[in-house]
Amino acid sequence: MARVLVVYGSSEGQTASIAERIGDVLEAAGHDVVVVNTKHPPAELDPGRYDGVIVGASVHMGSHQSSVESFVDKHSEALNRVPSAFFSVSLTAAHPDPDDREPAQEILEEFLTEADWEPNTTLLVGGALKYSEYGLLKRVVMRRIAGKAGGDTDTARDYEYTDWNELEAFVDEFTTLLPDAPEQP
Repeated sequence: MARVLVVYGSSEGQTASIAERIGDVLEAAGHDVVVVNTKHPPAELDPGRYDGVIVGASVHMGSHQSSVESFVDKHSEALNRVPSAFFSVSLTAAHPDPDDREPAQEILEEFLTEADWEPNTTLLVGGALKYSEYGLLKRVVMRRIAGKAGGDTDTARDYEYTDWNELEAFVDEFTTLLPDAPEQP
């Protein structure tokens, strides 16, 4: 089938988990998949050598990881030539009310505009609150932020807001953009 590159930036690990799941879904569909963290990409990485590319990043303090921004800026021409998709992970994306998700959508659109990239499809993905992995100060700050937003504030447990079914539907939609496998002799 198709060769697909999945690249991502992750600050706390949820986006990495999502990228790995995307890779698993693509492999299960018979595609040849490479998953790469933009923080440490191989020097020879060229998205133009793939049949499709999915890029993901998480939002922190109103922007995506600088390593993802750099990757997309550097490769926007190649990304615009192949089927491509972008997913943006945030706690704001987990809100059930579309009006409450609007700030996440605006960040996504601003990122794509600045990068001069027009992916074929995009998705806002709910992230996670991993209180057990935070230091004391971050745990207090994240609890306060979650509380103001009406979110989960019990720091004795973690919360995952990723809708895995929605994510798999996003990947399935993306696969319809990929070229068919060449005929075998």
